[in-house]
This record gives sequence, C-alpha cells and structure tokens, in this order.
Amino acid sequence: MIRRSSHAARVREALNRSPVVSILGPRQCGKTTLARAIARGRHAAWFDLENPFDVARLSSPLAALEPLRGLVVIDEVQRLPALFEILRVLADRPRRPARFLILGSADPRLVRGVSESLAGRVAHVDIGGFDVAETGPVRFRTLWQRGGFPRSFLARSEGASLAWRRDYIEDFLHRDLTELGVTIPSATLRRFWNMVAHVHGGVWNAADFARSLGTSENTARHYLDLLSGAWAVRQLVPWFENIGKRQIRHPKVYVQDPGLLHALLGVESHDALSGHPKAGASWEGFVIEQILALLQTREAYFWGSHQGAELDLLVMVRGKRYGFETKLTDAPSLTKSMHIAREDLRLERMFVVYPGARSFALDKDTEALSILDLASRLAALSR
Repeated sequence: MIRRSSHAARVREALNRSPVVSILGPRQCGKTTLARAIARGRHAAWFDLENPFDVARLSSPLAALEPLRGLVVIDEVQRLPALFEILRVLADRPRRPARFLILGSADPRLVRGVSESLAGRVAHVDIGGFDVAETGPVRFRTLWQRGGFPRSFLARSEGASLAWRRDYIEDFLHRDLTELGVTIPSATLRRFWNMVAHVHGGVWNAADFARSLGTSENTARHYLDLLSGAWAVRQLVPWFENIGKRQIRHPKVYVQDPGLLHALLGVESHDALSGHPKAGASWEGFVIEQILALLQTREAYFWGSHQGAELDLLVMVRGKRYGFETKLTDAPSLTKSMHIAREDLRLERMFVVYPGARSFALDKDTEALSILDLASRLAALSR
C-alpha cells in the first residue's frame, strides 16, 4: 500500500472551503482508494455510478441526495451529467449540511454543462498515477518503465504489468470513451494514439496527422482534444513573448503515462527501453509528468525558437520562472541552447534532470539535478 498523503491533504483542505470537490484523473489511477481514505471515520454516503444498484438509487437524484448529511461521495460522476444541475442546487443551500466529493475520469470540458453548472462552487484536485515522492526515488526506473498506474507499478512482474497496460488500452478505447459519448471508431483512435506515441515529445503538426489519417486538420485536432481530455495525451503549450525571435507556436504532444507509451510502442522491458530510439523522448515525458505532479501546477509550457534554441519545460513558481531540461545521459553539460533559453526567458534558475546518482552545479544558475533529488528540490522551491 502506497500512501498518498499529499493528495489527501489537498482534498481535505478543498472540502473545508468548497461545497463540492472534484477529484479528477484517468481511470484506475487511485481516485476511489483516495476517496475511501478520506471518508474513513466520517459520516459518509457513497454512490458508485458503475454499480447498477447505485444508479437506481439516484433515479430521482434530488430526492436521494437532499436528505443526506456529512460527506457524500459520487464515483464516476461523468456517467450521469444531469447530476451537476442537482449538485448546484444542493451546494447553494444555507448552512451546507453536506459536502460532495465527486470523482471523475474525464476532464470537465468533455462532460457537457459541468463547467457552467458548478462554476464558483467546485474545487478541482487533479490526481494522476504514482510519482517519485510516493514510490520513493530509488524506484524511479520501475516507475519510468511501468508508469504510475497503481496496478501496473505494483504488478508482480514486468510481464504482468505489460499485460495490465495492454488491457487498459483496449478497455479505454472500447469502453471508456464510448461511455463519454465518443462515437469515433476505436480502431481510428487506436491508430491516432499510436501516431502520438511515435511523435511523443515532438511538436504537433495537424496537417501531418490529417494526411496520415485521410481526414481534415480539424478532425485531427478533435481527436487530440478527446485524448487530452481523458488524460491519455498531454498537450504542452508553447510559451512565446516579444523577444525579437520567431518562436514555435504549436504544442508538443506526449502520451501522458510512460507505461502506456511503452505498451503502445511495444517496449516490453527496461532493457528494451534503454536501446529504443524513443528512450530520450520517453525520459523527457516521464520527467515532465513528475515535475508537474510534484509542483501541482497547470502553469507549464515549453519554449522553442526557429533558430534552434529550446527549453523542455518552463514553469512558474511563486511568481518566478524556472526552466527544466531533461537529459538521458550519465554526464549532462551546459549547451548553447540552455544559455539562450536562460537569457531570453529570464529564468530564475535552470535544472537539467538526469538519471544519475548525484546533483551538482553546472554554473551559478544551472544545476544538474539527479532524479533521486527531484522531489526534495521541488519541495524546497515551493516553500
């Protein structure tokens, strides 16, 4: 059992200030386990909308929910979008006799009307798979290879982990997206997702994807937004400002979980990953996901100029800009591109995250940061 104390603390704090708290993240990432830990010891009612009995209990949702007191947990809430209007009414009651903890496996933008229904009444807490602070940094290679989904990371063998991830992909395409109202054939989305895996870490080019799929650029963008909204793909948007250089203005794309990336690419072991052409890009995506999970920020960008300078990740922490580069090497060094990014973007500090055992200074403003020290270093930045 891996405790997720930081996520639990954020949810409890959100419940203290908001009548409705939404735990959002992909299926099977541990939302239900987290909610059960929070509900333990409290007066709580539970509804699981994958359970036909609980769906029947909510056939008259206002009558079922209005008398309840304490904590009300509704799991897989995106399956019943009509609930959001009811929750708005209940959240506006005087004295707020109940708090609602809702769990969802889809970005609110994919669930029609949720943003409008609960605007100003809901606090969102994002949760993904395990991160290095939760698993312990010494297990980072397993986390990188298998990804952060609990059942994949904790599987008894590499083969069992890979089998689980392959089943997850099939269930996601054939069941989960269909339940969100997506009518695109699963084979089409599987092909699209595989294409994203093969350009993982690259700049998104809608025209290339549209040509390969034999469809329009708008349709290709729609597919990308669908997979992003279900946390299957991350779009890292570009940062640009007036610095007198032509800058890249298209997002970079990543398969969000590295374990799913490796399953899509057919990478079956860490040994196979180390020699794979996408190993460096895989490391980049893995590190970016770790940084975003540890900092709990949505203010994240990449930067690149048409002259060739680039920065893998730009984040804002307490009003300051920090840059991150990722290097799958034993001996990272400063590059011209890093110098340019640091000066053009006016970075407070730059970190080069690599899989080595120790961190060390590259110069007064740049640090080679061991993945083993990532969690503690980012915790210090956030204080």
